[in-house]
Formats: sequence, structure tokens, C-alpha cells
Amino acid sequence: MPIARSTTLFLLAALLEIGGAWLVWQGVREHRGWTWAGAGIIALGAYGFVATLQPDAHFGRILAAYGGVFVAGSLAWGMAADGFRPDRYDIAGALICLAGVAVIMYAPRGR
Repeated sequence: MPIARSTTLFLLAALLEIGGAWLVWQGVREHRGWTWAGAGIIALGAYGFVATLQPDAHFGRILAAYGGVFVAGSLAWGMAADGFRPDRYDIAGALICLAGVAVIMYAPRGR
């Protein structure tokens, strides 16, 4: 159950952070206005809160592992929202990052 909870929290954090950054980008770079940017700022703040809900108590471990989720999630968001098509190196890099997440977060540790 802790792995399922942790994975769900990582996915929610990615949705909030990547989505928030995308909303700010749309508001500023694509001239959609301050409503979009403001919604992005709120989502980014919510991301910071969700990250604290991880079952592991080590900030450095959580943020390091989340970095891999962020990499893979950013590529997926680009595909879904902007029509980005990753090449084989993008995909290989994302898979390496996700393997790193698994090692950092879910390797057995003698506690």
C-alpha cells in the first residue's frame, strides 16, 4: 500500500507542478492573460503541499525521486498538450529517470 500511495502522490504532484508551469507559460508566453498565470501559481503552490504528504520522511530523497517523475511527466504533458513527439533518446532518458525513482524510493532498506 505505501508504494501505491507514494506513486499516486508523485503523479498528483507532477500534474500540479507541470500543469501549473504550463498554465503560467500559457498566460505569459501565449498571452492568454493573468487568469491563466494565476491559476498556474495556485497549482504550483498546491504541488508544494502535495510533496509533503509522501510517506517517506526524508526531503532530499522525495525531491530527488520526484525529479525523475518530473522528467517523464514533462515529456508526457508535452505530448498531450502541445503535440510534442519525443524521439527514442527522450524516451530512453525518461525510462532511466523512472528507474532511478524506483531505486531511490522503493529499494529495500534495512531500517
